[in-house]
Amino acid sequence: MSALVSIITPTFNSEKYLSETIISIQNQSYTNWELLLVDDCSSDNSLKIAHQFARQDSRISVFAFQENKGPAKARNFAIEKAKGNYLAFLDSDDIWFPNFISNNIQTIEKHNVTFLCSSYKRANAQLEIFYSDFIVPQKVTYKDILKTNSIGCLTAFIAIDKVGKKFMPLLNKRQDMGLWLSYLKEIPFVYGIQEPQAIYRIRNESISSNKFTLIKYQWEIYRKIEKLTLINSIYYLICWMYFGYLKHKN
Repeated sequence: MSALVSIITPTFNSEKYLSETIISIQNQSYTNWELLLVDDCSSDNSLKIAHQFARQDSRISVFAFQENKGPAKARNFAIEKAKGNYLAFLDSDDIWFPNFISNNIQTIEKHNVTFLCSSYKRANAQLEIFYSDFIVPQKVTYKDILKTNSIGCLTAFIAIDKVGKKFMPLLNKRQDMGLWLSYLKEIPFVYGIQEPQAIYRIRNESISSNKFTLIKYQWEIYRKIEKLTLINSIYYLICWMYFGYLKHKN
């Protein structure tokens, strides 16, 4: 029997895009997956849309918070529920290409690695490609992530049957980076697939769209989560700001 892939999708007021995201999962050439949709107390039709898909596809499970708890708690709730051999994340406005899962599993088997990420295309709200593709390094280490988070949450793919489950720090932002760092303390690197495997939708109202607001959370990662020295934290924050400028200017 083929390995099970657990896919985690938190939703919060995502009615405009959620259907496209779910359909991109249903269109995967690899079919043995479970989708864990966690609605974080949406005030729009996100939960209704999620239930509509779940009624038609038994691979989809829907959970709903009665109060807004934030993306970290939503993802951690789903990580706890996940039953798969592999763990992947897809936010409720992003898109996977049809061979995303199959390419990841093939790469894991070919290169004997436990954590993958891949390059992705960057589009506007209408899925029009207007930035250059973001190309990941072939190998990403702990120190690399401290300088710049080159692992897009939408392309992270983890063999949890080999490296176990870990959970995101309870931050409003940058919680995915915290999770990557926790794994990279135990594995030498994350393997990067250079060919784009997904589309990252950049929206003005996105929680991560204003990079200036992220500085506080980036600092928390360095000082509170990773417990770096003050000098090292300042050094990595400067690196992060520089590489962030390069990443988003094109």
